[in-house]
Amino acid sequence: MDKAEEIRKLRESTGMNRKEFCEYFQIPYRTMSEWERDGRHAPDYLIRLLAYYIRIEKVGKSDIQD
Repeated sequence: MDKAEEIRKLRESTGMNRKEFCEYFQIPYRTMSEWERDGRHAPDYLIRLLAYYIRIEKVGKSDIQD
């Protein structure tokens, strides 16, 4: 699986759209868009940290504060 697909799958596993995911993790929207479109590549350590955090903290759409 390439990095773009891995990032997208991580985001989708939370049930969040791109905007919600970016706000929750404080990632600039344009950066996330570039990662998902494979225009730029997220560092491997960041993908591992996101995956770990999502799994351990059970991050999901219900965690979004209005």
